[in-house]
Amino acid sequence: MRLIDTHCHLDEGAFLQDVDDVIARAVENGLEAMITVGTTAASSRLCVELAERYPAVFAAVGIQPNYVAEAQPGDWDTIEELARHPKVVAIGETGLDRYWDFTPLGLQREFFLRHIELARRCDLPFIVHCREAEADVVAVLREAAAVSPLRGVMHSFSGDAATAKVCLALGLHLSFSGMLTYKKNEPLRDLARQTPANRLLIETDAPYLAPSPNRGKRNEPSYLRYTAARLGEVRGVSADQAATLTADNARSLFGLPADPAGTAE
Repeated sequence: MRLIDTHCHLDEGAFLQDVDDVIARAVENGLEAMITVGTTAASSRLCVELAERYPAVFAAVGIQPNYVAEAQPGDWDTIEELARHPKVVAIGETGLDRYWDFTPLGLQREFFLRHIELARRCDLPFIVHCREAEADVVAVLREAAAVSPLRGVMHSFSGDAATAKVCLALGLHLSFSGMLTYKKNEPLRDLARQTPANRLLIETDAPYLAPSPNRGKRNEPSYLRYTAARLGEVRGVSADQAATLTADNARSLFGLPADPAGTAE
């Protein structure tokens, strides 16, 4: 099985003691690449350091909306500096979040547009975080699309069909996480079934959102195979076919090299 985890957080404390083993298990389970995603300037720097250490790891750099209010002078300069690193393949995660009241929405919106503009300048895709803010995110994306075409992904997509339709029309990919495997998520599986084949991605969002049968445990990239298998069931193809399809899409969107982890037989 050929897999690419398009969104994980290997810099988090949950992996502090065993990140070497976590990455080794991922590669043993067919992971050709993992994109570890920054949430702050410091987190983004750690992601880049991990990408430097492991051939299969790549980085995305940005300030997640819930951390924007905590950003210090110079943090954005750090993101712009890191964005030029050869193993940085995306900008983010960015977006809007109405679930947590950590950052005023206006400031989140300002940084969302700032990330999109940086992605344009660096010729990289951007990664969108959206929690209970679908209409607001769509409004920002439409504003940005009026300037130039968009290239990015709605990470761990859990929105409704109308939001999915707009995001796809604006040129974005949809990435599905372990939530695709949860029993009560049939509407999400319907969306995964209907998403155009060339816009499908999968992710773990590790250490969060572990798929069944590991729900409630610490998630890790090696568990991506369960989401691939469920996606295959949903779309009437094998797990291997679902894995290959989404890996090819990830490689195209993020400009990843072929099999950096050396998993191909």
